[in-house]
Amino acid sequence: MLNRNQVVVRAAGTGPLYWGPGDRVTFLLTGAESGGACFICEVMAPPGGGPPPHIHNHEEESFYVLQGTLAIQAAGQTFQASPGDFIHIPRGTVHSFRNDGKADAKMLVTVSPAGPVGVEKFFEEAFYPATDRTAAPPLITDELIGRMMAAAARNGLEIVPPATNDDPEFTNSLTEYVPAATGHCAGVR
Repeated sequence: MLNRNQVVVRAAGTGPLYWGPGDRVTFLLTGAESGGACFICEVMAPPGGGPPPHIHNHEEESFYVLQGTLAIQAAGQTFQASPGDFIHIPRGTVHSFRNDGKADAKMLVTVSPAGPVGVEKFFEEAFYPATDRTAAPPLITDELIGRMMAAAARNGLEIVPPATNDDPEFTNSLTEYVPAATGHCAGVR
């Protein structure tokens, strides 16, 4: 690990970038850079984008909305969030979010602590690294879904099956990522 007292400066548009189905993640502060204290990233979700309901077994997760609107589901409740809103999700809590607006949504996400396994490593293992910040999201393939499921299991994340999701109006299930014909993620509704 790096020295915790090290100053980290990340110029706009320069952090490592990963594309997954439903969102784009830019790393701002890694667990190594924070001495394991936290992982911070900017998440962009296009309209309809967002992850399926899931649980983090090792970390707390906090969202600070910068742009757009999000429906954030946590512990069986759905919260509408817009710029300036903040929500904290304790570890072990079923949660998800969906961009329910007509424009891209962006949020600052803080995950703590940042250990050798967890959300940061999940993104690195499951999502596609990207260098072109204007490119379209990746094609959704069986290979991508398989990578996501394997990376989730290795990193203390659990994807919640649709049958256990408390809110039938807010599904975002992993099965919705697998279209009848492989294609781009146009949303997860």
